[in-house]
Amino acid sequence: MTIPLETDPDLVSRFLEDAAHYPGGRAAGVLRPRNVAELSACLAKAPHKGAPYERILPIGAQSSLTGGATPLGEVVLSTERLTTLTIEPAHIRVGAGVTLEAVQRALAAAGRWFPPVPTYLGATVGGAIATCAAGAATFKYGSVRPWVDGITVVLAGGDVLQITREEVFASPDATFEITTASGIRTVRIPPIKMPAVEKHSAGYYCAPGMDLIDLFIGSEGTLGVIAEAVLRTAPERGPVVRALVQLSSESEAMALVDHLRNNADGDYQSDNPFGLDVAAIEHMDARSLAVVREDGVDRKLNIAIRPDTAVMLLVEIELRQADRGRDLWPEFQDALNDDAPDTPVRRLCQLLDEWEALDTTEIAMPSDEARARAFAELREAVPAGVNRRVALAQQQIDPQISKTAADMIVPFDRFGEMMRTCRRLFAERGLDLAVWGHISDGNVHPNVIPRSADEVRQGQEAILALGDEVIRMGGCPLAEHGVGRSAIKQQLLRQLYGADGVEAMRAIKLSLDPDGLLAPGVIFPAQ
Repeated sequence: MTIPLETDPDLVSRFLEDAAHYPGGRAAGVLRPRNVAELSACLAKAPHKGAPYERILPIGAQSSLTGGATPLGEVVLSTERLTTLTIEPAHIRVGAGVTLEAVQRALAAAGRWFPPVPTYLGATVGGAIATCAAGAATFKYGSVRPWVDGITVVLAGGDVLQITREEVFASPDATFEITTASGIRTVRIPPIKMPAVEKHSAGYYCAPGMDLIDLFIGSEGTLGVIAEAVLRTAPERGPVVRALVQLSSESEAMALVDHLRNNADGDYQSDNPFGLDVAAIEHMDARSLAVVREDGVDRKLNIAIRPDTAVMLLVEIELRQADRGRDLWPEFQDALNDDAPDTPVRRLCQLLDEWEALDTTEIAMPSDEARARAFAELREAVPAGVNRRVALAQQQIDPQISKTAADMIVPFDRFGEMMRTCRRLFAERGLDLAVWGHISDGNVHPNVIPRSADEVRQGQEAILALGDEVIRMGGCPLAEHGVGRSAIKQQLLRQLYGADGVEAMRAIKLSLDPDGLLAPGVIFPAQ
């Protein structure tokens, strides 16, 4: 079977940059297999020097924020034509190139959904699995990892593996013996301790007695190319109440989030009529809010941001299916009355009133989809605004200016300590810092708005210093976005696991991809 290498310049130009805008994108051509057999044929051509394709970069939607989906001379292997989709009673069987938006749309028609989706629904299933994606609702639903029940993965050389969760585990001596058509591949799992946090995307998953499927989830296309997946699904989500809460201090916001976390009552398998079922809490700091004000987003969306707001929270509360279509405004209007019935809406309002935050909160009921979209648009305007400022500085001040950001997580009881440390490290260097993220998970995205190339360098120094502190707190300096080709993130990986740990991970790659065919320079520096 021969799969054509497409070299049309207009086609190739589509694949030369990912969302990180990593510089130097170039590709020898593009492969676009339509099924597993064609994907296997693509990789079977390449495992020896002098072959047509010595280096291949698997990509999905190229929504990577780490440069991991920008080609640097490799052949691009796009999964965009791997688009099979079959709905099963509690699963969806889907090709790697299907977008998460398409997954949710297909599941909605069957009264189901896939809960752990990241914010960007244009991402593909293969990309989400390859980076162990996570999003706002990790607090309730976890990351993508536990929702993947099966994958079809193609190894360098073309061998096809069908892996089902809970079928193959590492032996007592921490070894996998993987039988393939071309022989047995022996993979040894090093004794690396994973951070005990809600999510991490930091190299390969390693644990005693681990499931083979978990080795490939989060491996960023370096061990094999995911062709298809079987994803576990959940019953259709109940209606969601969203609250946009403005608070005058960061410490007050953290205390309120801690209270909400500790009093969250409910999960996707229960139907508690009274529980305050917290699905997610997002946050934006004062500098983030200044960005959206400067850009006029608040006025466009008719969201009044108070001048003294230090932190804005976006809280999502899930209700029962029985509440769907019901008029909930009377519950909101009567929430503070002594004789009002006990409901999640009343509990939320009473809680915010106790914290003297009800008057600075706007509520979007499930029926007000337009207002819910406005809340989400405000949140997404923050990274968009920061990225635009970085691009302008690059164009107008210095082409060496680049995005300077981190993605870190700690156990929530250390969150306040992390934020104080973060503020200090960036303030000591006089940097303009905006912080937003998934506060309910203890996960933040500190972003520098650089005014010079030297501030980029200083920002990177602050990120590495913060990484050390996050590790000391039992957290992970690589929470959601993976490692990719980012030199800073690769250094954070070394800080997390040490040089020996990273080399042990590299040995895993060499045991499955000895010629370095797949995703060169991703996770590990190119050699």
